[in-house]
Formats: sequence, structure tokens, C-alpha cells
Amino acid sequence: MFATGRVLRFLAASACCLAVLAPVLVPSPAQAWWRGGFFVGAPFYYPPPVYYPPPPVYYPPPPVYYAPPPAAYVAPGTAYAAQPGRTCFAGSYTCPLGANVPAGAGCSCPTGRGNAYGRAG
Repeated sequence: MFATGRVLRFLAASACCLAVLAPVLVPSPAQAWWRGGFFVGAPFYYPPPVYYPPPPVYYPPPPVYYAPPPAAYVAPGTAYAAQPGRTCFAGSYTCPLGANVPAGAGCSCPTGRGNAYGRAG
């Protein structure tokens, strides 16, 4: 009876060891797709923590932006000098003509609200 108890204890201990070591000893397919993180159920995936580098030791000063130079002011009427026979005077509008026309002939100047009619001068 003494030998039977030893044998039973040995078999029980061997069965426990085999149950603990069986998953390690049984080969399983490689799972190379796993890259870390925690997987909880099908729709939830928590990625691994993100590494943020330490802040820089020195921040350079911001670039200096200078204001643009002021625009040159051109007095009205100095940009276009009227030429006789090639200028149309239509009320408050004055515009150049494409060809020489006799003085006093009818002409028109385009405006924002249509054409303004006047006389060539």
C-alpha cells in the first residue's frame, strides 16, 4: 500500500506538470502580425503609447517681418495724357480710342454700368 500511494502522488504531480507545460510544448503557428498594443474584443483596439521627444533646449526667436513700403501715390489724371483725335470725352469718363478719328466724332467709353457716349477730342 505504501508503494501505491507514492505512485499515485507521482502520477498526480506528473499530470499537473504536464497540464502546466503542455501549452509551451505544443507547437503553434507564428503570429508575426502582432505589433503591440492591447486588443479587447473585435471593435476596440488600443495602440501602444506614443513616444514624444523632449522639448528643445533653445527656441530661436521668431523671424522679423518688416512692414511693406508705402504705395506710391499717383495724382489722378497724370497717368493718361490725352492725345488729340485719339481720346473720347464722355461726360465724367475719358478713355483712349483705338484709331485716329476726326475731332467731334461720336465715341463711347466702357463703364461699370454700360457704355458712356461722348465726342472725340
